[in-house]
Amino acid sequence: MTIVGMGTDLIEIDRMRQALARRGERLRQRLFTDREIAYCQAKRDPYPHYAARFAAKEAFFKALGSGWRGGLRWNEVEVVRTEMGKPTLALAGRVHQWAEARGIQEGNVQLSLTHSRDYALSTVIIHG
Repeated sequence: MTIVGMGTDLIEIDRMRQALARRGERLRQRLFTDREIAYCQAKRDPYPHYAARFAAKEAFFKALGSGWRGGLRWNEVEVVRTEMGKPTLALAGRVHQWAEARGIQEGNVQLSLTHSRDYALSTVIIHG
């Protein structure tokens, strides 16, 4: 197995809390899918979960080596869980097309998420 790309992102949970409070539903819809929003909102404190998902998307774009550009949308990268509860990424739209054109398949993307009281961290490894 060859590592094609790796990305890590760390975010302060309060930063996500403040951004969503300030920019509201419009930002939430731009960053997250409806399923991610429903998942986070079902939690007692949704902000660590929003922050972890945002960190996962940042880490994914870093692993791609593209950064966030070229019409790629945040809400076209979704954190989902396997039947066993393992987090993984589902790609849609332009992000899916962009990754596919570079030979990157969803099954080749490994995701790790964690959060503490203050921070959320994500690492993405893309292998070939």
